[in-house]
Amino acid sequence: MIVAALMGFASGLPLLLTLTLLQAWLTQAGVSLGEIGLFALVGIPYTIKFLWAPFMDRYVPPLLGRRRGWLFVLQLLLALAILLLGQTDPHRNLTLVAVFALLVALFSAMQDTVIDAYRRESLADDEQGLGASLYVWGYRVGMLVASGGGLILAQYAGFALTFAAMAALMLPGLVTTLFAPEPNTHKPLPPDLRTAVVGPFVEFFSQRQNALLILLFILLYKLGDTLATTMTTPFYLQLGYSKADIGAVVKLFGFWATVLGGFAGGIGILRIGQYRALWLFGLLQALSTAAFAWLVYTGPVLGWLAVIIAFENFTGGMGTAAFIGFMANLTNKEFTATQYALLTSLMGVPRTLLAASTGYMAQDLGWPMFFVVCALLAVPGLLLLTRFRGWLQPAASRPGEPA
Repeated sequence: MIVAALMGFASGLPLLLTLTLLQAWLTQAGVSLGEIGLFALVGIPYTIKFLWAPFMDRYVPPLLGRRRGWLFVLQLLLALAILLLGQTDPHRNLTLVAVFALLVALFSAMQDTVIDAYRRESLADDEQGLGASLYVWGYRVGMLVASGGGLILAQYAGFALTFAAMAALMLPGLVTTLFAPEPNTHKPLPPDLRTAVVGPFVEFFSQRQNALLILLFILLYKLGDTLATTMTTPFYLQLGYSKADIGAVVKLFGFWATVLGGFAGGIGILRIGQYRALWLFGLLQALSTAAFAWLVYTGPVLGWLAVIIAFENFTGGMGTAAFIGFMANLTNKEFTATQYALLTSLMGVPRTLLAASTGYMAQDLGWPMFFVVCALLAVPGLLLLTRFRGWLQPAASRPGEPA
């Protein structure tokens, strides 16, 4: 369980380095909103994790075993990429900034793929729930350190030193990888690469009548919420909030609202069922996204910022809990790594490919209408949810069984 939490930290830390922290750096450097929005494309590796997952299932590095061997190499490369990103200069060479940001995202996404497989293979079936909770807790702490801690440190020490500090914080992940036990699944490796690649997809699509609609729902459910979040850091800075304000209120205070929201979401799913939870939490997510428009009229008032952040992060935590539970029920244990990589890759599409246009949307629509439009984008996913009502109930099929 300790390993799950520490690996969660190593997984969560790099994510916001190429989102929140990098956006703040680019905004301070005078980069246009349109170009900042395009930087969402460096997150493309998070949307294609299923491409390399079969290779990591099939091949074993020469040292430390299949899972730990891959992890150690990737974590070393990730720390180096973070360090080099901090040495670039947005004023002189924006392309070089994009290249190293892309490398950070690539090694981070590859690390996530191995960590998901490690956690699944290391814990017994009745330990998966607790292990996932501790992993998410560590993941949130890593995100908090990278975003809240990173912004506060950048306020006083500059971005180069901040990225160097973040690279050094990959050390706990490396130490965990060295000393953690290699999981033993008592199952042979896939006999060939074709089996590792094709098997998980054949099982997923052949056993579920609504497979394509399920994938479309995963793409749409958090679309508006994710697109809005992509541009919130430039939004706060343009309103007049300082980096320290954003770090303290948006990241540190917001972290606890997200954790409490996730806990409330888990309890809510047990009380009202998964179908109604997805509906209710999705509606609340949309309302909290629209609420950001109110900050345009209040101006940089910390009290209002705290209220909106508490509402948005709490409902976002609830929606994420229901969403992750939905995806977990779709995964077959025999193909967990690749199937989970497929689902989480789709979940990451809005954060990367679709979010690339958000800077231009904000420029053309203005901030109030931008957040209202993002809120309305939740509607298609909620309507699609009605197609799953027949089987998406508390007593529905167990994880791995046909839906």
